[in-house]
Amino acid sequence: MSDNKKVLLVCSPYYQDITNNLIDGAAKVLNSNSVGYKILNVPGALEIAPAIKLILDKSIKRPLFDGFVALGCVIRGETYHFEIVANHSSRALTELSLNNSIPIGNGILTVNTMDQAIKRSDPLQLDKGADAALACISLINIKNNNTYG
Repeated sequence: MSDNKKVLLVCSPYYQDITNNLIDGAAKVLNSNSVGYKILNVPGALEIAPAIKLILDKSIKRPLFDGFVALGCVIRGETYHFEIVANHSSRALTELSLNNSIPIGNGILTVNTMDQAIKRSDPLQLDKGADAALACISLINIKNNNTYG
């Protein structure tokens, strides 16, 4: 991919080590595909979609980014809060992508334990940050009519 593509990594650093792993994996993929990127941190997973929407609204005439990658982690606790954050953050990203025809790679981990989060975020293990960046690149290519049919 070329043509000076740029992606915004919108990150919730609530679990900083996990988010850093996700960023490392995403950055490696973006760099290897010659896609520029910037990083924006927001307080939590629920703020990722609203941050993307605010940026989209600011750049209607000339988009600042070709796509977005959502990165963060939600770990199940003792309350219902996990379900709310996991479900609503995912739903908001999906609706935002569909309603605005914007490529978004969802790399928000929803796990039961910290060990699962480490395994999924680690670039040397499951590397879900890389997967989210690859998803975003794929959607950018489809949007630009480069990789289908």
